[in-house]
Amino acid sequence: MKTRALALAAGLAAILLAAGGMAQADGFGSGANQFDIDFVTISGATNPTSGYGIVNNDYRIGVYEITNDQWTKFKAELAPVQVTGDPTSAYNEDPSWTGTNVPTNEVSWYEAAQFVNWLNTSTGHQVAYKFTGTQGTSGYALDTWSAAEAAGGTNLYRHKDAFYYLPTEDEWVKAGYWNGSSLQTYATKPGDTLDQGDGTSGTGWNYYDSGYATDPYGPWDVGSGSEELNGTYDIMGNVWEWMESPYTSGDYGTGSARGVRGGSYYCSDLDVVSLASSYRYYSNPNDEYNNLGFRVASEVPEPASLGLLAIGGLALIKRRRR
Repeated sequence: MKTRALALAAGLAAILLAAGGMAQADGFGSGANQFDIDFVTISGATNPTSGYGIVNNDYRIGVYEITNDQWTKFKAELAPVQVTGDPTSAYNEDPSWTGTNVPTNEVSWYEAAQFVNWLNTSTGHQVAYKFTGTQGTSGYALDTWSAAEAAGGTNLYRHKDAFYYLPTEDEWVKAGYWNGSSLQTYATKPGDTLDQGDGTSGTGWNYYDSGYATDPYGPWDVGSGSEELNGTYDIMGNVWEWMESPYTSGDYGTGSARGVRGGSYYCSDLDVVSLASSYRYYSNPNDEYNNLGFRVASEVPEPASLGLLAIGGLALIKRRRR
């Protein structure tokens, strides 16, 4: 009976993982600082023939942007060590938008990298990003991996054995806009059209189009709008999101500009243009803005692990945070 149960659970896990839109929650932290991150799996079976969005392997992308609640609990778990380092200007802002479930904001690329590294170390995995010096001090600084250590031998920011990481532009674009046969202009599901939401109806997106989506304006709680093409929320609008990738291909300097994608609740004269799959922008990695945050990507867990989680009732779940 036990063997049969294991086989059934593993089979169920594999089926659910392959199903589009099904989310898996990974748990982090302890005690009052526990939190989950929900992921959806993106298949590597098909790809665009050129441009962004070519990823040949399966991977997972966060359903939601990282929230203030998750960020605060991470900092509490890291304490007494603080999220700081060099340059000090990358660590000198607190979130402007302070709601518990709004995307964390005023967060630099270096801070996002430390969050991701903690996700890895707290779950027994290799860190994604190489820092030198002592964490929590002003001398803690980003470095790059050697080609032998780097993911794919070329991504000098990410270690090849990391489990959690910031998405590259290719990973982010594919997760948001690839429908299996073409790269869509917008991340809308079949039958949906791009429109502003209001933060309470559960539909639409939070972007500026001759006016703000909400009153008062600002980012809304993650997941307050429409579900997108591949099971994500707020790929378009809410806040810009950090990419792992340098804005200029191959420029893996520690201070090189990084890509940012997706637009925000306020995009000045960009409006809906910034929501398109073709639109790219950038920020310096020490920049901290009230309309800039991030989401996390990861490897796909081994099927055996998924099966054991399914038996415990902890594996594959679909839920929406409001």
